[in-house]
Amino acid sequence: MALLALSEALENMLARLPEPTIIEHLPLNECANRILAEDVFSPINVPNFDNSAMDGYAVRVADLEQNLTLTVAGKSFAGNPFNGELKAGECIRIMTGAMVPNGVDAVVMQEDTQVNDNGSITFNRVPKLGSNIRRIGEDVKQGELVLAKGSLLNVASLPLLASLGIATVPVFAKLKVAILSTGDELTSVGQPLAEGKIYDTNRFAVRLMLEKLNCEILDYGILADDPTIFEQTFTKAQQEADVLITSGGVSVGEADFTKDVLEKLGEIGFWKIAMKPGKPFAFGKLEKAWFFGLPGNPVSALVTFYQLVQPALAKLSGLSAEKIAKLTQNLTACSAMNLKKGVGRQDFQRGYYYANENGELEVRPVGTQGSHIFSAFNESNCFIVLEAERGNVEAGEKVTIQPFNSLLR
Repeated sequence: MALLALSEALENMLARLPEPTIIEHLPLNECANRILAEDVFSPINVPNFDNSAMDGYAVRVADLEQNLTLTVAGKSFAGNPFNGELKAGECIRIMTGAMVPNGVDAVVMQEDTQVNDNGSITFNRVPKLGSNIRRIGEDVKQGELVLAKGSLLNVASLPLLASLGIATVPVFAKLKVAILSTGDELTSVGQPLAEGKIYDTNRFAVRLMLEKLNCEILDYGILADDPTIFEQTFTKAQQEADVLITSGGVSVGEADFTKDVLEKLGEIGFWKIAMKPGKPFAFGKLEKAWFFGLPGNPVSALVTFYQLVQPALAKLSGLSAEKIAKLTQNLTACSAMNLKKGVGRQDFQRGYYYANENGELEVRPVGTQGSHIFSAFNESNCFIVLEAERGNVEAGEKVTIQPFNSLLR
């Protein structure tokens, strides 16, 4: 089977995946990291009255054009406005956020004034019309679209909804994701390690990333290399979950019964991706659940999850196409060192980027780039993305980098 370019594999996969349909209405304090299921329009103006941007004095510009000294007629504090009538030659002491009285067309900050012995106020200059006044609807206008369907609700967007007095919002239901690892050589983290065994770090890493993606996780542990157990577990997964993610068992010579079970319960396209690390990657559909098969090597599993599974789960969760495209963003940097690269596959090397003394971005590789060397991630902050047709890179050449998003930070 020919190797698929990563971009082609991702495009084909996202085209097949549906948007979610199950919607829940939840209070704001339960909506962190959920995906908005409907457009939200503002029920009010924000601010809903003209208010002062400064501590100072509310004035009529025409009065100051006649005389720079005015008498104080009253006070307007936040939550306690001035309700009287402002007469010619008068001003109002006003605090930040307080309602601007009727007839006022400017606010002068107190630093531009002098308080006279008789209590009157002398202004240093005539202000411009509208100075230091926050107008009604200046932030958000009533009826305006404030958040579009498919938006992630977070510390930036939820307070905005709260400022509009919106107490509940419609969100898509959490994605239920079943995870398991395959391989008789694996031991769960925390258990004694017998001779010839290795710890199952892939399932641990996948679980951490799913938690960051706010998925509901069903952990099926380590699956024995037995086709009967595979079929029973996969049948259980598609009854309980929206997605099944496995680690290991998708390389040539390892996946015979995995493929048989998947084809029996649904359909599978075993993709070999033209990327390094991470060539063995499987995508398909069980009768009632989507399937993603990650490679067994730890680095390969993480890279394929980041590049392929992350956007897939985002679409299944309801994130908009625009925001899915922004999950990974590329920059250009200068390579600080020589990079080894074979022609034929797109390469994702772990790197560390920084601004040099001239303010230009530079990047250097971190550690050994083998697909079993996971420790390099601890000191990395980006992928160095090298094109499939590109060979070795000399120090000083420009390369594409992909800064880690919050999934790896």
